[in-house]
Amino acid sequence: MSHSLRILLMALAWLCLAGSTPAADVHLGMGFRVGEVTHTGAIVWTRVTAVPERNRTGHREPKKRTPRVRKYVRSPVPLGSRQGEIAGAVGEVRLHWKPAGDRSGGKTTDWVAVVPEHDYVHQFTIDGLKPAVSYQVTVEARETSEARVSATTGGTFSTPAVAETPQDVTFTVVTGQSYWDLDNPDGYHIYPAMARLKPQFIVATGDTVYLDSEAPRARTVGLARFHWHRMYSLPRHVAFHRHVPGYWEVDDHDSWVDDGWPTKMSPWMLPLTFKQGFAIYREQVPMGKLTYRTVRWGRDLQIWMVEGRLYRSSNTMPDGPGKTIWGAEQMAWLKRTILASDASFRVLISPTPIVGPDRSRGKNDNHSNAAFATEGNEFRNWTKQHKLKNFFVCCGDRHWQYLSVDPLTGLREFSCGPASNQHAGGSPGRDPAIQPFHRVRGGFLSVRVSRSGGRPSISLKHHGVRGKVVNEYRQGGQ
Repeated sequence: MSHSLRILLMALAWLCLAGSTPAADVHLGMGFRVGEVTHTGAIVWTRVTAVPERNRTGHREPKKRTPRVRKYVRSPVPLGSRQGEIAGAVGEVRLHWKPAGDRSGGKTTDWVAVVPEHDYVHQFTIDGLKPAVSYQVTVEARETSEARVSATTGGTFSTPAVAETPQDVTFTVVTGQSYWDLDNPDGYHIYPAMARLKPQFIVATGDTVYLDSEAPRARTVGLARFHWHRMYSLPRHVAFHRHVPGYWEVDDHDSWVDDGWPTKMSPWMLPLTFKQGFAIYREQVPMGKLTYRTVRWGRDLQIWMVEGRLYRSSNTMPDGPGKTIWGAEQMAWLKRTILASDASFRVLISPTPIVGPDRSRGKNDNHSNAAFATEGNEFRNWTKQHKLKNFFVCCGDRHWQYLSVDPLTGLREFSCGPASNQHAGGSPGRDPAIQPFHRVRGGFLSVRVSRSGGRPSISLKHHGVRGKVVNEYRQGGQ
């Protein structure tokens, strides 16, 4: 037998063997998350994974923080061997949705391929939904068009009612999800506690992960994505988002670096840049095109989510009329839409404080700090000028819970507190003149708008990590 014939026969044998090998199963180990729910649309995020569950026993750094060094040295620890990692896989996904209880076929997307360049993530944008309807959603995954469906997961979400229709609504607000300060290996206690309230949605105000301040420091795209993988593959978090959609806001730690702005220099975070960190944030959450937006939930509630990183001036710039966190365009949009709203209650949800007070030393990145006093004062005074009696601020970022009433304008601000007690701390102490409530512990905030006897009311509650109500403010009702 000639050498060339032998080569040809070996190649044919290899092709036959390869063709007979069954396709590898792919999985949906991070479930799915629904975001940006409106009266008629939503975004469904999912990621194809190589395995059904996260790495529970892998490598973990011995300390939460590592030294800040300019020179980047590649870690010898492979991503796949890290605790919390869940590897992605090439495959295809499709989405099916229909009104809950509907026995008709519903709608199904085409199969869509996921690729390594986008971390094996796909975000489905769906429209044509109807207001005030509960929907069932099912996500399927397979390796190739010839392979069987090897993973399926499903859940529900509801759309808001239109502005003319009364609707009882409950939502929750969270911040400060430090992985090193988890209070349960399956995920934060707050998640099952929030689920018991059956909220229509959750608002994650930022610091959803900590790229810069907990090991391993996310100095590469791979490590930045790993922070998201280990947070949203936790079983409690996956289970919660099967039935609770969300609106995500970006802050400093989950976009790049503490107290960050687009042109900040942080050599100890390189080669990862602000632009890359922000793009990964957009990749990892179902956020949509706009980073600031407003959504109406029925006759009695409208919420606003604002953007505090993309448009801000340098924190170190001297304060004055030209210094901004929100930027002129966002500020004009915010004022215009708040005044245009006829909702019974209007709630601004901010990644950072607007009233405070904050710590006096070392903090200069929010509207309650002296560094941004001009814009902070201008907005707070604007709320007084327009007599926004049914207007409230909920904020994240702070590692303690509070209710503050601005003594000059009467603006009320509710800080939701960090996701765990372990992550609480740093408070300047309670100022009894402006704070009816102050608590240096973890938990979350819930907001409920409802009607009784035809009259609307709002209730804002601070909860401990297991759901116990530790403070409540009510307005309206009988």
